[in-house]
Amino acid sequence: MTGPLSARLATLCDEIVASTGPDVAGQVRHIGERLHEPLRVAIAGRLKAGKSTLVNALIGRRVAPTAVGECTRVVTRFRYGPADRVDVVCRDGSRHSLPLDDDGMIPQRLGVPAARVAYVDVTLTSAKLLDLTVVDTPGLASTDALVSERAAEAAGTATAPFDLDIDADSTSEVAAAEAVVYVFTQAVRADDVRALEAFRAASARLASSPINALGVFGKVDTLVGGAGDPWPVAAPLAGDQGRLLARTVSEVVPVAGLLAETAETGRLTGADVDALRTLSAAPDLAVLLASADLFRSRPADVPAERRERLLTGLDLYGIGFAIAQLRAEPGLSASVLQQRLLAVSGFPRLRHTLQDAFRWRSDAIKAGWALARLERLAGLTRDRSDRETIRDAVERVLREPDYHRLRVIAAAQRVATGDVPLPAEWEQELTRLATSTDPRWILQLPEAPVDALAEAALQAANRWRVFAVAGAGPAQSRVAQVAHRGFYLLSKQVRP
Repeated sequence: MTGPLSARLATLCDEIVASTGPDVAGQVRHIGERLHEPLRVAIAGRLKAGKSTLVNALIGRRVAPTAVGECTRVVTRFRYGPADRVDVVCRDGSRHSLPLDDDGMIPQRLGVPAARVAYVDVTLTSAKLLDLTVVDTPGLASTDALVSERAAEAAGTATAPFDLDIDADSTSEVAAAEAVVYVFTQAVRADDVRALEAFRAASARLASSPINALGVFGKVDTLVGGAGDPWPVAAPLAGDQGRLLARTVSEVVPVAGLLAETAETGRLTGADVDALRTLSAAPDLAVLLASADLFRSRPADVPAERRERLLTGLDLYGIGFAIAQLRAEPGLSASVLQQRLLAVSGFPRLRHTLQDAFRWRSDAIKAGWALARLERLAGLTRDRSDRETIRDAVERVLREPDYHRLRVIAAAQRVATGDVPLPAEWEQELTRLATSTDPRWILQLPEAPVDALAEAALQAANRWRVFAVAGAGPAQSRVAQVAHRGFYLLSKQVRP
């Protein structure tokens, strides 16, 4: 559903289209059409970081292949449609349709040379895609030779959080998305500051910031050996990464992606549960769960092919957790066990964070994206009349009180990325103003009456105004002026 800010901008795009030449009008029309689409979230990270597994969990279907193949080396967009369909979109604009394979997944071979493929367009009937388009990228490349050199020097390909040999399609998709999820693994050491700084440099060039970017520490179930509990290690490690990447992502959420995919896609069957129940009675269970090789090769009452299936869907940690649940409650059904696996995967927290960080503020994110594209188009347009038409239209919208929130978001992005330094408490207050419409949360007064909220908003506005004219540098002053007006408008919103 298009929010009020996006709807107003879509109307503005129609007005610009009617008053500009055909070349500019076509580009503006495309911006307007994007405003009616669901929020676009790009999933970025290294090859084999677990991006496709996370995508499958997000869309509730096991459609994105997780094994390396032709289809994992190109950008793939997943969006809602009336029927399941896979189209390979070539760089010349032509489309080639493919059926899903026998397992319901995108076929590994696309039938078109990779150099000719722009992206793979997948439409699915999944209700989870009604208000979210998910873009799976093959790998986040550095955007110039300097970043590549810094990443390689800092950590090498084994620890750099992005790949150095992927074409520009991934970076352009990340830059075009309204929101970004970066997927890391334990290969990114929490103390490897230089590698993470190189990652931040690449991210900054992709126009992401803590306002619209989230980190996912994936594959946490592989942090410890065998079926051991990874969460005592995963939680503090994710916290360390979040602090090191504070200028790139809003937070880092740890997730056992494989468990999330299996639970969200309904992959666990009754036969799987029966096999797990049988294994729970094995006298040498501790030995079986010591390593994947032992789980495959040791004699057991469960066939080897079923054990292999359990490994591919749960890995040792998931198998050990499921067996512990079945030992405690032998009659547990597959559906209940799936719910418990989902809970222990960490995915519900990620889904909640996505709702809070992206979908909840999607109207402002999309409207801000559209305004930025219009301003960029005006700067690139050679025709003076078209350029002035776009700039006048943008300025007219930004004078409307409701659209000042977009100026606040832009200011908060500059502060969050470190471009404009502010004291921590001021930065936090500005971020709350940019990312919420709840005055009680913004002002940190959860129980305050309306009059007290309005007074607190006015006091905040005055603080920012004083800061703007006394003691602030030029860039800080511009940010402070935006914040001043934002809090003044908040006071009017609270008490009209």
